[in-house]
Amino acid sequence: MTERNGTPKETGDARHAPAGRRDDDSAASLGDYRAAFHAGRLAMAVLNRDGLVLAANPAFGELVGADPEDLVAATAADLTDLGADPRVWTAYREVLCGRSDRLRCTRRLKHPEGHSVWVEVTVEPLTPEPLSGEERMLLSVADISDRHDLLARLRHLQMHDPVTRLPNRALFFERLAAALETAAFDATGTGRIGLCYLDLDGFKAVNDTLGHRVGDRLLSAVAQRLTRCAETDDDRGTGRTGHLVARLGGDEFALLVEDSTGTDQLAELAQCVLDALQRPFDLAGQRLSVSASIGVVERAASGTTATGLMQAADTTLYWAKEDGKARWTLFDPERNAHRMTRQALSSTLRPAVDRGEFTLEYQPLVGLGDGRAQGVEALVRWRHPQFGTLPPNRFIALAEENGAIVELGRWVLERACHQARAWQLAHPGGRPLFVSVNVAVRQVWDSDLVADVAGILAETGLPPRLLQLELTESAVMGSAGRPLQALQALSDMGVRIAIDDFGTGYSNLAYLSRLPVSVLKLDGSFVRGFRSQEHPNPADEMIVEALVALAHRLGLTVTAECVESAEQAERLRRIGCDTGQGWLYSRPVAPDRVAALFI
Repeated sequence: MTERNGTPKETGDARHAPAGRRDDDSAASLGDYRAAFHAGRLAMAVLNRDGLVLAANPAFGELVGADPEDLVAATAADLTDLGADPRVWTAYREVLCGRSDRLRCTRRLKHPEGHSVWVEVTVEPLTPEPLSGEERMLLSVADISDRHDLLARLRHLQMHDPVTRLPNRALFFERLAAALETAAFDATGTGRIGLCYLDLDGFKAVNDTLGHRVGDRLLSAVAQRLTRCAETDDDRGTGRTGHLVARLGGDEFALLVEDSTGTDQLAELAQCVLDALQRPFDLAGQRLSVSASIGVVERAASGTTATGLMQAADTTLYWAKEDGKARWTLFDPERNAHRMTRQALSSTLRPAVDRGEFTLEYQPLVGLGDGRAQGVEALVRWRHPQFGTLPPNRFIALAEENGAIVELGRWVLERACHQARAWQLAHPGGRPLFVSVNVAVRQVWDSDLVADVAGILAETGLPPRLLQLELTESAVMGSAGRPLQALQALSDMGVRIAIDDFGTGYSNLAYLSRLPVSVLKLDGSFVRGFRSQEHPNPADEMIVEALVALAHRLGLTVTAECVESAEQAERLRRIGCDTGQGWLYSRPVAPDRVAALFI
């Protein structure tokens, strides 16, 4: 291409320049690079593929405390501590071998003047040497000490509690995860880990009555005492903190023991905390006393997760509070398994009713005078797919806690009435047996029991006189308002009302004359005193005789539970007890085995 005057057009392509001019330009550029390399304030060194220094600038020599010329052929990894961390070393070798384009990492170097310097090290390829074609690397080291210190201060603020100056929840879990990882793979340690998880008993009252400022001062004072307890013998007087102490939030604290030596060590630490906190606190003229509940967990680190460890600690802390507070409690796998079983049962109670997992068995109520069955008590069983057949004492209390007792109780009542009506129809000439069904207090409060009973009796055709409802003494005694109205309505309907487990609750006898009750069922604890003819318990017999006499004067009949021997039955008959129930007569049986009682 030519311009109109015929001269060649200039371009930026070196191929159009004369050869001598191209060499002069390359030399000039290389000279510029070298001038910048030597004058730069950034510490730099040129390396070969083996990681040896080919050239270092004055800033690099100043950083490592050596003349740049003396650094030629030195190993760059030794100068910048790249070999101390296996992961950094591997990444560095990848760059040298050409399998990676760049390494950037942070290292802590020892300055010639004695102090430490935080640096950012970068290693990346350079263009090949123009003349020789040799492949080279550029190592640059930037002093980031000021930035690192700022970040460290910010991290400290972020990871520490401003009130107590202890590590906060985030730092605690970071340290816990690191401790678990280290303990699981470090053959030099014990391989175990321990945790004391505590909260202060009654701390909320301090905040509510004295204010949050006093509460914060109390937390700070507690933190100081916990820190002293966490100091080990090797740490005392050295400024080291010993076991990690952290404030997890509110009035909750944790003491982490790495490489624990066993439960004795954790128990000693927990007792030290209790003893330290029992001493009164003097805060700005206020003398305060607090206590703590502590959950203690100690186990092998292998197979343990931070979440699992904290769940165990939280559960154990709950046990300590449940057991009376101001104490430490050690994690018990058996107790935890029982708790987990309770939780599993509680969560599946309602669906189990819909799935038809419950069934009824029946135990006879026998007249002590003639030995003939007068009725049967319906006893519910849970055929659990995992735990097998469960008796009522395994799940009734859970059902009352979570409200499932209303639905379950309605099913039991309906099923028992259907069965009683079926027996009546199958044996029209036989002696009619009433069916007795237990009713929980929550059924009276949380459902329309009167309407339920009336509807079920109408649906099944069972005469009201053949239905007996059993309520515990604590549920009946002192009844007023809705419960009393419900009992009265049921009694007016013709349904029999029985007080179960009589003699173990309030025993307010004055209420017996005011309640629509037909039957007293004496608790089995009284009957057990009748077991031995050779060593009778006269007190039990006197109490039962008095109760029977009182009940008869009020027009009530008396049933004795837990009758297991003929001697018991005879002595109960002599003092006037009307009916008996227990293994002497029959264990609870399936509905098809009740037919023999009609004969």
